[in-house]
Amino acid sequence: MQTLLSLGQWLESTSFGTFVRNTLWGYPYVQLIHFTGLSLWVGTIAAVDLRLMGLAGRRHSAAELADQLLPWTWTGLGIAVLGGILLFSGIATSYVQNAAFQVKFPLVLLGIAYHVVIQRKVGKWGQSLVTPPVAKLAGFTEFVLWFAIVTAAVYIPNY
Repeated sequence: MQTLLSLGQWLESTSFGTFVRNTLWGYPYVQLIHFTGLSLWVGTIAAVDLRLMGLAGRRHSAAELADQLLPWTWTGLGIAVLGGILLFSGIATSYVQNAAFQVKFPLVLLGIAYHVVIQRKVGKWGQSLVTPPVAKLAGFTEFVLWFAIVTAAVYIPNY
């Protein structure tokens, strides 16, 4: 914990951290960047997951949908990570000690890793318009995981 606190203190002392923390519009603007990336990232993931579960987009296979959304998905992650690092740099020591953030951060890492697995398997699972049960379960699991991550994020200001 002490190492993370030291890292947080260092991040807060950087020019980015100072900018985000001390300017009137720095934090809200960076938050807008972060939320835009999250909308792309989580939105495209949710679309593929809903298709895997057979609840949406039935005119295209899951593989076709995943291929079409792939650049948007990873662009969204890049934007979200950039915004997240900038937000974190502004009040890093508070985040490190925040219970909701302590839940969210490892879940985000798990969610990214799980999505990589899904992305690799969707080509095999989603060749036809009918998805196999394992794909439906994987889509449901990922959907629930990202719902948990978003829920933890919403609770960060309350701790």
